[in-house]
Amino acid sequence: MAPDATADRPLRADAERNRQRILEAARALFAERGLSVTLDDIAHRAGVGVGTVYRRFPDKEQLIDALFAERIGEMTAVAREGLADPDAMAGLEHFLERGLELQAQDRGLKELMHSAGLGAKRVAHARAEIAPLVVALVARAQESGQLRADAAGPDIPLITLMIGALMEPTKDVAPEVWRRMLTIVVDGLRARPGVASEMPVPPLEIDQVPAVMSAPRSRRA
Repeated sequence: MAPDATADRPLRADAERNRQRILEAARALFAERGLSVTLDDIAHRAGVGVGTVYRRFPDKEQLIDALFAERIGEMTAVAREGLADPDAMAGLEHFLERGLELQAQDRGLKELMHSAGLGAKRVAHARAEIAPLVVALVARAQESGQLRADAAGPDIPLITLMIGALMEPTKDVAPEVWRRMLTIVVDGLRARPGVASEMPVPPLEIDQVPAVMSAPRSRRA
């Protein structure tokens, strides 16, 4: 059964309003709290009965599929934007930075992109679509002489996974510090590092480190 299959039929005005309220509530909650949000949580935020949510989306998988189709598509669009940049290294940097920004803004998207559970089919399709674009981004930057020759396409998703893992434990201490880590990584990717890039944000204070190191990590969905 296709996600939210009843949406193929025209909805009454009040039913469509409820559906939009459910999607808006789910979008906000997933962004704030990740994929652990329940349909009961979403019903409460939307101001509708739990039964109303279950009628439109019998399980969370269907709601995630309906909600994140557009968000995951944005990741593909970011890769294409990078390929369109005449500066090959800048294009690769754009993909890394903008892709991580999307994950920083939406915890649910970040969890989904690195999940083997909820939304797995959609994520697998997105990865299959994005992978050749990332390989092309890497190849262009190497051909231009800007990217080290031993870098490879599969390094890029590992970099985003590594840096994305910092977002949750640092969000209450220094929510932008991931940009600093990305700057260090990108400088390391350059074929001829030369002068170090200017850091976009300051480092953590020494007394902030213990709070980050001991912060709970979210579980994969």
